[in-house]
Amino acid sequence: MQTVKVNNQTHVVDVPGDMPLLWVLRDILKLTGTKFGCGIAQCGACTVHMDGQPIRSCVMPVGDVSGREITTIEAIGEQPLAQKVQRAWLDHEVAQCGYCQSGQIMSAVALLANNTSIDDHAIDQAMAGNICRCATYTRIRSAIQDVSESVGVWQP
Repeated sequence: MQTVKVNNQTHVVDVPGDMPLLWVLRDILKLTGTKFGCGIAQCGACTVHMDGQPIRSCVMPVGDVSGREITTIEAIGEQPLAQKVQRAWLDHEVAQCGYCQSGQIMSAVALLANNTSIDDHAIDQAMAGNICRCATYTRIRSAIQDVSESVGVWQP
């Protein structure tokens, strides 16, 4: 039995401690916004927040998240900053197929929430582990720049 706190709700799940958090989220808790991409933490589709930091849920054992706060794409929109990111994604028409977008948004929100100064280099570093097969990288960058300008952290 494992206890996980996801999106401000505590769940007790009957799974082994080495089961990846991704499968607990998707298969047990039915939170399917977090996607499986590669299974080796290289594509970013499975990105969630643990205590506000982006992590790859496909390689994070559920036994290692006890006592930590997990936030998924299903709840990130409750945060005002995340609402701005989601709005920018729509304004810049970022999504094409949309498969990677939950991971992209989770990484972008963490970047904006955890930094007081953001430039192109910071965006490159924060988003480097997120692959977009549709190659909407310029739109992603523009959306992040717009939000960072609106919250006063953009440093060109």
